[in-house]
Amino acid sequence: MTRDGLCLVIEDQPDNQARMKQALTAAFDGLEIVCVANLKAGRLWLSSLDGERARRFVLAIVDLGLPDGSGIELIQEITAGFPAATCVVSSMYDDDGHLFEALSAGARGYLVKHQEPDMIVHYLRRIEQGEPPLSPSIALRLLDHFRTQAPKADPDVALTGRETETLALLARGLTIAEVARHLGLAHSTVAGYVKLIYQKLNISTRVEATLHAVKRGLA
Repeated sequence: MTRDGLCLVIEDQPDNQARMKQALTAAFDGLEIVCVANLKAGRLWLSSLDGERARRFVLAIVDLGLPDGSGIELIQEITAGFPAATCVVSSMYDDDGHLFEALSAGARGYLVKHQEPDMIVHYLRRIEQGEPPLSPSIALRLLDHFRTQAPKADPDVALTGRETETLALLARGLTIAEVARHLGLAHSTVAGYVKLIYQKLNISTRVEATLHAVKRGLA
């Protein structure tokens, strides 16, 4: 997180909102934190961003069960409108349905509520290392899913060096734009690699890409 970064917390329970704000303050020095309690307020805040504040928007912590709808909707909107911002779920739900729906919507982390505050801080700090913040129960659920999910294509299908690098970075939760910056390549070049990877592996989602990355020892 940049020192002057801007974070949006969408959480309707005041106690949980306060705990998350404290964890974010401890994890990221200088991060400006804005808290709202529902989708409507979140959308209103997002619509107010322009210029410098839009550039500073780097992180969103999103509850899934909100009074006026699902946080999944806001994750989709943030991913589409602010691709540089990292969306992290903070939820009481840790089942496959909520987890994979959130990941498919663009979430790049998933934290289960009511963990010890220092552990939440620890997981949040992983973002600066390029690692997805995942609660242990979520990480285990992902690994179990990857172990039991049969790949659609031969896991030994050949990928080029650049394709392998791209797949590894995608599995870490990076966007195409972030992969391009990391590799020093044009956005269109990386997008082309992603298309080829999906074709070769016969997949169509980031979750499936992560599955193949794990099976290849890349994540």
